[in-house]
Amino acid sequence: MRGPVTLALFEFLAFGIKQGWACLFGALMLGVLVASFLFYPAEAALARYDVITLAAIAIQAVMIATRLESWAEVRVIAVFHAVGTAMEIFKVAVGSWIYPEAGEAILVIAGVPLFSGFMYASVGSYLARVWRLFDFRFDRFPPLWAQGLLALAIYINFFTHHYTLDVRLGLFAVSALLYGPSIIWFRPDRAHRCMPLLLGLVLVALFIWFAENLGTYARAWTYPGQHEGWTPVSLAKLGSWYLLMIISFVLVAAVQRAGPPDREETP
Repeated sequence: MRGPVTLALFEFLAFGIKQGWACLFGALMLGVLVASFLFYPAEAALARYDVITLAAIAIQAVMIATRLESWAEVRVIAVFHAVGTAMEIFKVAVGSWIYPEAGEAILVIAGVPLFSGFMYASVGSYLARVWRLFDFRFDRFPPLWAQGLLALAIYINFFTHHYTLDVRLGLFAVSALLYGPSIIWFRPDRAHRCMPLLLGLVLVALFIWFAENLGTYARAWTYPGQHEGWTPVSLAKLGSWYLLMIISFVLVAAVQRAGPPDREETP
């Protein structure tokens, strides 16, 4: 590569390849959801949701066996898996969304198929892998204890807002105060580049929202307004994914070294 244009194009390509590699687990899960919706026979002996769950277990096992995920990352992913499954059981119970084919499946808890936890785990897997692949460094990284308190408040509010005041606007404000001053440095190729951390978190939430639209199109789960036919997921869910993604970010940060950038590497 010679010249600023070709170097920039090569770095952009490297960025895209690394991002795709980081979201491998989530991409494979989405592929399973869509392929099973389009091609899995309705009269098959094994329910579609059970096939998705078994496929998710197989994907996770392969990633561990091939060391695409470290055991430290797997522990974080497992925690987010459990956290997500607990919230799924509650949300389905209060009617926030449903799994329309849950009655036909065996691998189900309280109307929630077990593959649902793997959908949350895919977010944790992405964040853990992208942190390592891009060698994240930070300026003005918020104290981990403050991030932990924010993550706990977010998780509690996902339950309590059904019965008391919804404080998500306050949570958005606190997250902006915490992450707004922080800069994330990432390395797509040879040099570290930077962007506001808050912008990065919003962009990740946006792509998760896009993925959720594919998931609901494949009727892996549906919201109340989608019972009669698929419609795009409300943009209000983008805020929910932003808050939920912060929980995963904090879990990953707890096992990673969030150090400052190496000034000799950054241009």
